[in-house]
Amino acid sequence: VQLQASGGGLVQAGGSLRLSCVTSGRTGMRYIVAWFRQAPGKEREFVACMDWSSGRTLHSESVKGRFTISKDRARKSVDLQMNSLKPEDTAIYYCAGSETVTWSARATPHAYGYWGQGTLVTVSS
Repeated sequence: VQLQASGGGLVQAGGSLRLSCVTSGRTGMRYIVAWFRQAPGKEREFVACMDWSSGRTLHSESVKGRFTISKDRARKSVDLQMNSLKPEDTAIYYCAGSETVTWSARATPHAYGYWGQGTLVTVSS
């Protein structure tokens, strides 16, 4: 399974960006895709996740109401629409996938076996 993340960039505070995570090589029926982020000097932080089959989603409290995770079946992509961006959203954003993670462990980085390469999001004040 391979994940390809894209869409990062530089944006002013209050602006928007859309990240995409395309999965290839997956064969299982169960699949959860998550977005994490890691700012310099900080631990990797859960942002949002989606159960591919059911469409069930979860967003962290820090992004709820501003970010939205969604899927595009045709592109086999899980996207993260980020609105009202703040300087504190600056980080490298990673998408991760797992065919075995349980919903209860969805926000735990080490529960995911597949990772994209990361895409940098920089929000200027």
